[in-house]
Amino acid sequence: MSHSKPKRIILDTDPGIDDALAILLALASPEVQLEAVTVTSGNCPMDQGVINALSVLELAGAGHVPVAAGVPVPLIQPLLIAAETHGTTGLGYAKLPPPQQRPTDQHAVDLLIERIMAAPGEITLVAVAPLTNIAMAIRREPRIIQAVHEVIIMGGALLFQGNTTPVAEFNTYVDPHAAYMVYHSGMPMTLVPLDVTYQCIFRQADVDRLLKIDSPITRFIADSTKFYMEFHDEYQDIEGCVINDPVALALAFMPDLVETRRLHITVDIHSEVSLGNTIGDFYKAWQKPPNMQAALKVQPRRFLDLFVERMEQLALHQN
Repeated sequence: MSHSKPKRIILDTDPGIDDALAILLALASPEVQLEAVTVTSGNCPMDQGVINALSVLELAGAGHVPVAAGVPVPLIQPLLIAAETHGTTGLGYAKLPPPQQRPTDQHAVDLLIERIMAAPGEITLVAVAPLTNIAMAIRREPRIIQAVHEVIIMGGALLFQGNTTPVAEFNTYVDPHAAYMVYHSGMPMTLVPLDVTYQCIFRQADVDRLLKIDSPITRFIADSTKFYMEFHDEYQDIEGCVINDPVALALAFMPDLVETRRLHITVDIHSEVSLGNTIGDFYKAWQKPPNMQAALKVQPRRFLDLFVERMEQLALHQN
């Protein structure tokens, strides 16, 4: 590992189960410094998501990281919540104590703008929720487009089926208009679609390995993912669960986990049947310049080993 300064990260999230795991991975990774967590609705309503973010940070002894509440509803679409996937609180069967800290008074959109503009070229934004907060920040302060170091987005499904409609991935479907604005903004972006995250399946064997360490962190991971695994088994015939968001977070410090391709990518915001469909122009049919990198191949085992090892280290460190 290089001993350069850690990469400064803001995580924009809708804290469900895999979001919580992304927060833990950020805290367990010395290559990155988690500067703030901004929250919108998605896996659970935003107010619950704020509580979840604070509780997960405190679980890992990181109550000092600011959490900011953002835009609670999508730009145009009615709000869709994923209770069947993440449970009524968003964290499956996990029960965390109520947080001691409170969210910042600063709105998430203002926090994003202020932090990015204060350190041009230094902030990496890892966006693992519907893109409402990011779209609003772009509209309010377009200079962040040039000032952000990079944006890593968990969302979309390019050559892969959707997980919310037959063609649409959840984050993109919840706020397709926000995704459209962000995708066409000119920000330096890497998209982490279901094409790669659905190869990264966290299995019971991984949970069992973690539970060899008796710690609130390993118990939290087991309790939260149990619900998620039951959902995957029932709806998708997958044994284990897909931990989408930590994959996006890992790319902030380990970009060679994936192979990317520069593509012109857009989102369907017009058609009822394919609303939220993320479309990559692989054969340059539209003859438009690429607007982002898309991850299309991943090393799943390498990612999962990294994730499990870092959770073990975090748990041992906490004990």
